[in-house]
Amino acid sequence: MKRFVVGEARGQSTLFPAYLDDFIADDNPVRAVEAFVEGLNLRALGFDGVDPHATGRPAYHPATLLKIYIYGYLNRIQSSRRLERETQRNVELMWLAERLSPDFKTIADFRRDNGKAIRGVCREFVLLCRRLNLFSQALVVIDGSKFKAVNNRDRNFTAAKMKRRMEQIEQSIERYLGQLDYADRDEPSVAEAKTTRLKEKIARLKEEAQRLAAIEVQRRQASDEQISLTDPDARSMATSGRGTGMVGYNVQTAVDSEHHLIVAHEVTNIGNDRGQLARMATQAKEALTAEELTVVADRGYFKGEEILACETDGITTYLPKPQTSGNQAKGLFPRHAFRYRSEDDEYECPAGERLRWRFTTVEKGQTLHCYWSSACPGCSLRPRCTGGQQRRIKRWEHEAVLEAVQARLERRPEVMRIRRQTVEHPFGTLKSWMGSTHFLTKTLEHVSTEMSLHVLAYNLKRVVNILGCRPLAEAMQI
Repeated sequence: MKRFVVGEARGQSTLFPAYLDDFIADDNPVRAVEAFVEGLNLRALGFDGVDPHATGRPAYHPATLLKIYIYGYLNRIQSSRRLERETQRNVELMWLAERLSPDFKTIADFRRDNGKAIRGVCREFVLLCRRLNLFSQALVVIDGSKFKAVNNRDRNFTAAKMKRRMEQIEQSIERYLGQLDYADRDEPSVAEAKTTRLKEKIARLKEEAQRLAAIEVQRRQASDEQISLTDPDARSMATSGRGTGMVGYNVQTAVDSEHHLIVAHEVTNIGNDRGQLARMATQAKEALTAEELTVVADRGYFKGEEILACETDGITTYLPKPQTSGNQAKGLFPRHAFRYRSEDDEYECPAGERLRWRFTTVEKGQTLHCYWSSACPGCSLRPRCTGGQQRRIKRWEHEAVLEAVQARLERRPEVMRIRRQTVEHPFGTLKSWMGSTHFLTKTLEHVSTEMSLHVLAYNLKRVVNILGCRPLAEAMQI
């Protein structure tokens, strides 16, 4: 073929470079992986096998297996079997592992047995980023996202699912019994075949009902009255789509607003974010070693006790308050229409009347002050205010903290735009790397280890893009 780039003949002998190192460019990311792992104190991190046994077959050094895993997650290769194949054909991995090729069982066992140590490696890289002054702004964004577990929805059982499935079985049995009553009207040969088939279906449904009854006993014994058969720690969680959901885990992250690096993360099996704010903010503050920290989150994290804990720990929060009251939908004045007068400890209603303090009560562990006005029965606006005789307002004893959060957000509404452009990107990238299956391991402990490897790979790739591979490798060797 003329005027095309022509390749070499497959039978042509070739003199390869004498050194494997010649295949790896100076700016190849595997050199950064090599420098990072060689600089770790694997014994202090708690890796097994750092000290070899005096007898028996020699084992692979944990540094070699750790390099293989970091390279795999950096290149979207999470399967231990695929990693084994890559060590036999991938020149970069041959260089990184010094041409060692552990079998897939050895690779998988390393991730299973060194979960805590691998999570420590992820924290070590965050400390490295801090030493490189990549966290100059003490502003982080916290968010959570649902990741699918190794558990089909049909193998997860909640109270609502059990009720729905039992009703479906009962309806099917009733329908088949009705068909049996009319089967005799057909010809004898057809009636016999139809009767046999219907009886088999009914028998299978009764067996399924017995199986579900046994599962129901186990489900009621669970602490959250939910059970998953494949991954016992996975939980059914609602997603943003109406009537949709998944069986998985809720991954929490705290992301740096400047370089979009994940400074802290945690895997939970709680389907909502309301109790995660203070813990994630504290972890981010410790990772950044900052005396003060500013945190931005969405309305799903709004909870008085969590916000108060952040304020007590020197963490300034920005998050909108959810509008959960049904009064506005009913055409009544919402609560924010009543202005609190701190100097008099009173509320002013839309009619200009004052709601005075009446008594203090405790509900769900919170100390609440109750206010109302004696002028409500004769007020002309009462039909637009309440369906009862008086409109009562309850105020939490630390309500001033929540009001300060809303005042800050009104002064700086742009922080919510910063939230969207900061924290959504890492989740989208991680899910793209994982593929449609997301997690490959089971149980909360092993899933947390797998997530740490993903976060480590994400942060490593971000830093390589920011600093460059060669400067990063040189900084690791200092």
